[in-house]
Amino acid sequence: MSGTHAVTAADAAPAAASQPFRLSAWQAWGAILIAPYLLVFLFFVIYPVGYGLWLARSPASYAHLAADPIFSRAVVNTLVFLIVGINIKMAIALGLSGFFTHERRWIRWLSVLFILPWAVPSIPTILSVRFMLNPEWGVVNQTIFRLTGEDGPNWLNDPTLALSLAIAVHIWKSLPFWTLILLAGRLAIASDLYEAASVDGATRWQKFLHVTWPSMRTLYVTCTILSMIWTLGDFNSVYLLTGGGPADLTHVLATLGIRYLRLDQIDHSMAAVVCAMPFILPLVYVLMRRLSK
Repeated sequence: MSGTHAVTAADAAPAAASQPFRLSAWQAWGAILIAPYLLVFLFFVIYPVGYGLWLARSPASYAHLAADPIFSRAVVNTLVFLIVGINIKMAIALGLSGFFTHERRWIRWLSVLFILPWAVPSIPTILSVRFMLNPEWGVVNQTIFRLTGEDGPNWLNDPTLALSLAIAVHIWKSLPFWTLILLAGRLAIASDLYEAASVDGATRWQKFLHVTWPSMRTLYVTCTILSMIWTLGDFNSVYLLTGGGPADLTHVLATLGIRYLRLDQIDHSMAAVVCAMPFILPLVYVLMRRLSK
């Protein structure tokens, strides 16, 4: 009996292996529905990134970047943009999220106006700010002249002032989005916790310190990391406002590649983009680790 069973099993194994692999109806529909996404991801993500890395493969491109003083200035500007801009933006967003939790009609109408800078496309809004800061006919300098009788400064002609204004524009443009995210986090906190704190005689600051912040700390840190990743790829705030000027001194890594493209140096442009990877990859790793917990 054991021998017969062994022969039968041995004969059944090749027969099972020879059967063609067939997808079930659900698996076939799943493959059909996911195929367009895979094609889009392949042609619009994998191929451009791979082609960019191939263009930036030459070590001479990175040697040229290291010798270019504009590159070192762009790295410093990027760090300043991240450290100063993101911390100020997230701190203000945290404070405003508490302000918009108040259930008053005028606050609701104000929230509609507050969200407009984020909802309106970047090109018209940032270019409008640039026109307002024009030293000759901009509305800002005209207002200064009417009030003081003196000409206003050339706002975008000083590198430090121009970069500061670019950071301010970035904060103004993206602040509503992060305020809404943190507002949703505040609204998710149980009201019983605040009621218990009020019974214990806690002040507003104590409620924030012992109730709000512990409940929102994870969300706040995650939003800060995600904001850093997005800010590294944000070239609108700098390029549309200053164009990298004056004298290419307000470039960040996101806009430096455009400078080399204008000089017809594609390999250097791609190398400048690749140099942002040491900033992005650790942030992506930390973000994914936090989201996987």
